[in-house]
Amino acid sequence: MLVAVTAMALLASLQPGTAAAQERPTEEAGDENPEIVVQATRTGRRVRDEPIRVEVIDREEIEEKLLMTPGNIAMLVSETPGVRVQVTSPALGAANVRMQGLKGRYTQILADGLPLYGGQTPSIGLLQIPPTDLGQVEVIKGAASALYGPAALGGVINLVSRRPGHAPQGELLFNTTSRGGQDVTAYGGAPIGDTLGASVTAGFDRQSRQDLNDDGWADMPGYTRWTVRPRLFWDGAGGVKALLTLGAMTEQRDGGTLPGRTALDGAPFPQTQHSERFDAGLVAEAPLEGIGTLHLRASGVTQSHRHRFGDTQEEDRHRTALAEASIGGEAGATTWLAGAAIQGDSYRSHAFPAFDYGYTVPALFVQGEQRVADVLTLAGSARWDGHSEYGSRVSPRLSALYRPGPWTVRASLGRGFYAPTPFIEEIEAAGLSRLQPYARLNAEVADTASIDFGYAHGPVEANVSLFASNIDNAVQLRTIDADRVTLANADGLTRTRGAELLLRYRWRAVTLTGSYVHIDATEPDPEGADRRAVPLTPRDTAGLVAMWEKHGRGRIGLEAYYTGRQELDDNPYRTRSRPYVELGAMGELVLGKTSLFVNAENILNVRQTRFDPLLLPRRAPAGSWTVDAWAPTDGFVVNGGVRFRFGGD
Repeated sequence: MLVAVTAMALLASLQPGTAAAQERPTEEAGDENPEIVVQATRTGRRVRDEPIRVEVIDREEIEEKLLMTPGNIAMLVSETPGVRVQVTSPALGAANVRMQGLKGRYTQILADGLPLYGGQTPSIGLLQIPPTDLGQVEVIKGAASALYGPAALGGVINLVSRRPGHAPQGELLFNTTSRGGQDVTAYGGAPIGDTLGASVTAGFDRQSRQDLNDDGWADMPGYTRWTVRPRLFWDGAGGVKALLTLGAMTEQRDGGTLPGRTALDGAPFPQTQHSERFDAGLVAEAPLEGIGTLHLRASGVTQSHRHRFGDTQEEDRHRTALAEASIGGEAGATTWLAGAAIQGDSYRSHAFPAFDYGYTVPALFVQGEQRVADVLTLAGSARWDGHSEYGSRVSPRLSALYRPGPWTVRASLGRGFYAPTPFIEEIEAAGLSRLQPYARLNAEVADTASIDFGYAHGPVEANVSLFASNIDNAVQLRTIDADRVTLANADGLTRTRGAELLLRYRWRAVTLTGSYVHIDATEPDPEGADRRAVPLTPRDTAGLVAMWEKHGRGRIGLEAYYTGRQELDDNPYRTRSRPYVELGAMGELVLGKTSLFVNAENILNVRQTRFDPLLLPRRAPAGSWTVDAWAPTDGFVVNGGVRFRFGGD
């Protein structure tokens, strides 16, 4: 089907009179819109001029996904090829972001270049970030430690804030779902005088617990969440700029056995988590005459959690602080930047202090880009991190951009490292109670490479990416006995090889997008066998999306996503998952400054518990009562609501 659509699109593009639609300039493939400026590479350059491939999700697409999941960014990032949102805890619905087959702990999530969600974003954190006040989302795949240090081993997702316009504006959105969920989000932004602007975003989200197969276990956890984030923007004289942001979030999440029900051992097992997060951040820049531009970044975040795993209570606190200064500029065909940073990360557990840690990481970094010719740009960056626990590490990255006519070729090589913590996916899902003390772990080190071929001409865009990575010393869970586990470095390399294909065709108000991703990922078997396929990594995924959109009138969208087979670990019901297809449809009707919307997800009602039980016959050695989530657990869901806009230009 995808091949047929692509062939028709290419033929149609050759017909006389075909006009490209004036659609959103999302840089997911070869779209080289010159107006998109990216921040994630630190240079503030147009995306078409960056040797590092940056995929940008712009405001128009954010608004589309906002109507589907107003409360979090999971769907927003999951539909980018090569990016997979993986549920890590079916009991609480926690999920993280895997890039090109790499584990989610290697992905750094930033807000305006700041680690406002922690040095290692908790798996539940992805579901606690609303998209309401985002201007664009920037995605860099592959080792980005040369840019952002050890937490960016697998890639970076940078959430760029939405700036107020020239006139006061606001919006209010109400959403409800067929599974007992409700969302209310509000945004307001306004200029304050000639140099200041301010915005504030607030949200309330809730979901009732749902036991869809009546086994006494919540297939959809319940939660209640409040968020608020004010921002202040300053554009002073002479090019001085600053952004100040504050944030607060509180959430109560409830899963596990329902009241009056039990797990298969005959005892109740409630699983709950209360979360609180407070953060503050500053980004500023000021021109230095005759030198360049001074850039300053600083942030601090504290996160507290109160977990319950059956009869076990765990309370903890994570803290992250960052301070950074750099100077950058241009000299002819050369763009350069050099700076220093220091970051601290700490974890404290009341119940299990043996796993406490505190890391301090001073760093020096440089990067440069050289335009060799009109069609060729070379770039290099390097970062030295003096990790208090894992010593000195150097992370280099080399990139090249070749852009002849409608073609774009990007190549990149990078190395990065990751400072291990106890919180791999299995431990985050089940807690620390069964984790035994382990020997000092070695830092995880990755080498990544990619080459991208892009084409954009008229209504047709295409991009093919080939990528590979080797991770040495990957941390794995090892089973000691039926009730105890520990952590150890893998005895060998974790290898990932893959390819991405993205095709897009625009015809007037209609956009067709097709994508395909193939991943071959293997790792040393933690139980002693030679090698195995990395669990929960589909070899093949594909998507097809059709969208009709008319500014001021509305939009209609249809989508289909295929997920291939996945190897499973410690699942007594099967060793490989079944492939499945998810269908979705959405529509929005715009009536002036009011819009009505409805969205249907997973129309075929694919649900893991329709194939196998979610509950294990007995509790896993790490402490979990469920198998891994390899398919949706919520089934067919419809959501809809109303959105009001106020003011604006």
